[in-house]
Amino acid sequence: MLQRWRTIPLLLTGLLSPSFTLAGPAFENTAIVRTVELGGSLVHVSTTYAVRALEAGQTVYQIALGKDERGKTSWIEAKVKGQQTSLQVEDLGVDGAGHILAVTLPKKLAVNGTINLVLETVQTHATYPWPERASQKDPQALKYGTELFILSPYQTQVQRTKLKSSSPNILSYTTPENVDDFVREGSVTKSGATITFGPYYNVESSLEPEFVEKYQQRVDVHYYYDYPVLEVKKLQRSAEISHWGSNLNIEDNIELRNAGPTLKGQFSRLEHQSQTYFRTQSAHVVTGLTQHLPPGVRNAYFYDLNGNVSTSRLRTTPSVPKNAKSNQYSVLELKPRFPVLGGWNYTYTLGWDAPLEDSVSWDSKNERYIVGVPVLTVIPGAVVDEAEVKIVLPEGATDVEFHSPFPALSSTVSTHTTYLDTTGRPAITFEYKDLTDKHAGVIYVSYKVPLSAHLKKPIAVATAFFSVFAFALTARRVDLRLHKK
Repeated sequence: MLQRWRTIPLLLTGLLSPSFTLAGPAFENTAIVRTVELGGSLVHVSTTYAVRALEAGQTVYQIALGKDERGKTSWIEAKVKGQQTSLQVEDLGVDGAGHILAVTLPKKLAVNGTINLVLETVQTHATYPWPERASQKDPQALKYGTELFILSPYQTQVQRTKLKSSSPNILSYTTPENVDDFVREGSVTKSGATITFGPYYNVESSLEPEFVEKYQQRVDVHYYYDYPVLEVKKLQRSAEISHWGSNLNIEDNIELRNAGPTLKGQFSRLEHQSQTYFRTQSAHVVTGLTQHLPPGVRNAYFYDLNGNVSTSRLRTTPSVPKNAKSNQYSVLELKPRFPVLGGWNYTYTLGWDAPLEDSVSWDSKNERYIVGVPVLTVIPGAVVDEAEVKIVLPEGATDVEFHSPFPALSSTVSTHTTYLDTTGRPAITFEYKDLTDKHAGVIYVSYKVPLSAHLKKPIAVATAFFSVFAFALTARRVDLRLHKK
């Protein structure tokens, strides 16, 4: 797994660049198939490499992404086809016309040894609405563009790219030019909701600038998309751990935006009600959201800038024992106070409580608590542009250690003070960017809480209570009258 913000300094990249050229003849691609699942804010790409080793003892295979594609890619994961274990991926920087990724193979390959690798990526903000404006009745159409040839430092016998839409109603697509040297029949075909570019045969090392300048070109697909294009401009998650209450409180402040085509003309409430009644609502109008919360949640609340929104509906499931495998989850159906059209924003707060025992474990050997806090609650199909996750530990927690499921832009430790606190609580804040559904991991935090820290709150409460009692007792005995009878 690799994030776009993980880079190697330019000096190191310069030192490594000679190895890119030397690595060229080590492998040959017998076939490359790239499958692009067209979406809204998120585009999932799966590329399969059928690799044959030309030299013995090779353990590192290099994958190239176009510079524009790398800039839009927020998630990268490599696996051996048919296996679930992720392979180590290292970003080596830019070389020639592409961005090089080094994938460590699970074992050494002999001469003519073969392996099938699968590269899974998620692109964000790779599509845009076209036309850019639409009325309440108009359908929603998006455009997506990518490079025609799949870049690779190795020679490729055959390669093809498949673009799959959720609807077979595709408006238009690009017909490649100047590819007669690589085709035997047609250069592009359409079958239902799938556009296939290729197959292209005997493609030489495509990282060379000469190849890119002569053959590489952009291809576009214009298609209908029947779901809202959602973006979370900013997510602020606060997770507060309470040992005395045995509770984990999570609260999300969400700035949601509909990134579909902006509204053309004025909004008509009458037309909206009519479309709702006849169930002919346009795809780019957001009337509700469905989110999956953890099992066992309680005291859920949902409010926006105007106050509580009573149109939400929560269906809870019982708590699941920690480390137990279960697909159960609580379903929260959110209905905004008003329909969110293209270009409109909606800011709301969502929070809930959950039993702490569902998330915490005790390491008796090291005498440490270990708590798992989810990075985010996925909004289907939405990208999170900026995310801030703050985890507030119990007062008196010491020796704090934490592990993020993927690299964060930054992580800071501060002190959070609230009511009945004396010295304040340790708090860890993580900053992320361009999160997708693949980033729904868990942050693990471990810490120690001495006995004195456990007793600090009841002692503070008892001291406050007796202080008030002593003040009241003393105040009753003080005579403030100026003249006595």
